[in-house]
Amino acid sequence: MYAVVDAVTKTVALGGDYRKVRLTLQEYFERLGTDPEKWGKPFGALLGAFYAQKKLGIPAIGGKDSMSGTFMDLNVPPTLVAFAVNITRADKVMSQEFKRIGSQVVLVSADRDEHEVPNFEQLIKNYQKINELIYSGKVLATHTVRMGGLAATLSKMSFGNRIGIALNDQTDIKSLFTVDYGSIVLEIDKPVNLEDVFGEVEYQLLGLTQEKSVITVNGVDIGLDIALQAWEKPLEKIFPTQTEKVVDPVVLSYDLRNTQKPSIKVAKPRIFIPVFPGTNCEYDSAKAFEKAGGLVETLVIRNLTAANVEHSIQEMVKKINQSQIVMLPGGFSAGDEPDGSGKFIASMFRNPRIKEAVLELLKQRDGLMLGICNGFQALIKLGLVPYGKIMDLTEDSPTLTYNKIGRHVSCMVQTKVVSTLSPWFSGVKLGEVHTVPISHGEGRFVASNEVIQTLITNGQIATQYVDLDGNPSNDIIYTPNGSYEAIEGITSPDGRILGKMAHSERTGRGVAINVPGNQYQPIFTGGVNYFRG
Repeated sequence: MYAVVDAVTKTVALGGDYRKVRLTLQEYFERLGTDPEKWGKPFGALLGAFYAQKKLGIPAIGGKDSMSGTFMDLNVPPTLVAFAVNITRADKVMSQEFKRIGSQVVLVSADRDEHEVPNFEQLIKNYQKINELIYSGKVLATHTVRMGGLAATLSKMSFGNRIGIALNDQTDIKSLFTVDYGSIVLEIDKPVNLEDVFGEVEYQLLGLTQEKSVITVNGVDIGLDIALQAWEKPLEKIFPTQTEKVVDPVVLSYDLRNTQKPSIKVAKPRIFIPVFPGTNCEYDSAKAFEKAGGLVETLVIRNLTAANVEHSIQEMVKKINQSQIVMLPGGFSAGDEPDGSGKFIASMFRNPRIKEAVLELLKQRDGLMLGICNGFQALIKLGLVPYGKIMDLTEDSPTLTYNKIGRHVSCMVQTKVVSTLSPWFSGVKLGEVHTVPISHGEGRFVASNEVIQTLITNGQIATQYVDLDGNPSNDIIYTPNGSYEAIEGITSPDGRILGKMAHSERTGRGVAINVPGNQYQPIFTGGVNYFRG
């Protein structure tokens, strides 16, 4: 029952209408044998889920195949998981972190009877009122109350933007740690009269957000840094969030631009995007180029048979010869095997016919190349960056290797344009900072001091990861992969080939709307405009 209630409550907190929720269930149960009590557990669980559905008036559709929680000598606790799906307007989707200082923090509770069964009539009224408040723009943030109670909920809401909260005097400590599924905490923008806002729906004013990065409870201040450290501590040894500190990177600035222009101008340049097994960013990349005014053609690379590979090579050569730009998008080509990311793409591009077509594109037609994430990994394994040509690499060649933290990272980062050499950055001013998403397991740029110094001198380091003040930083918060000199993107010597880790194509209306900063990095427009003169 509470699996359904929790799933629906989280959907409502995000901005969904509970009446439009559709559910699917997943059950895991221990070995049943001939024990009638064990057989009764799945039956009772499904009855509880069905009861909650009936009370809320929402259906479960389809359903995942239920899986046994047993294998040989293994037994798992009986479990039922509810998945709730819904749709809503992107500009009405709520995030969890406190947004402003002085906001009213309100709890809308779910009442229960003596058997711990929720009062579903009241729960529905709560859902409807919260949805109404979200759509009227009165709510800044929401968070459901679950295991850990209000203490966990308020802590997490404070962590996001380091905005503290001062709870009302004489807060009942026990109530802070009570499990309270079905209840929702709201951050209400000031100034409003809460009685007018909530009407007949019961609410409790918990306190006000505050500028001090502390949670104040009954006169005691709990620092957010200390609280966050305590929250992360249990899993820190297994999934570390920190790496050893190193010297901060050098501050770079190269303000010369490459004035070379293609011999032939094109109003709508053609962009070729090969789609390798494991590529997953081709749609966003194509959309970004089309929005910039280019004509995009993708090709799914087939490799199941030798004949498939031969056909793919022929088509790649043909499309490279017809294009002005070749773009290698992100993903996990061939599952990043064998022995590291981007190697399958690099192997294809080392084919003599494809290699010749790329050389002709770059040297005779003044073409451009772009590689993002997995595409950057392929470019660097080919030598196209930083050397500007497909070549055999040596032990001294730079590379992209496993993140310093030892696992995949997925977050928003700030990157600063520190060189305007590349035509890709023709529409960008030196020093501009963009907030861009990353998602990779092997994004740590590594090179010798000699190579890095050459890149600096030539202006080939295009972008660096920076902190909130725009300074390059080796702190894992700002440079999650641990790249040398906080390097995010590099170019060929003439700037016409760009490789970068951050996904500049993942932007648009309704994307990361709770994250501040300039999320539009116009490299695709820069590439298209290069051919327009």
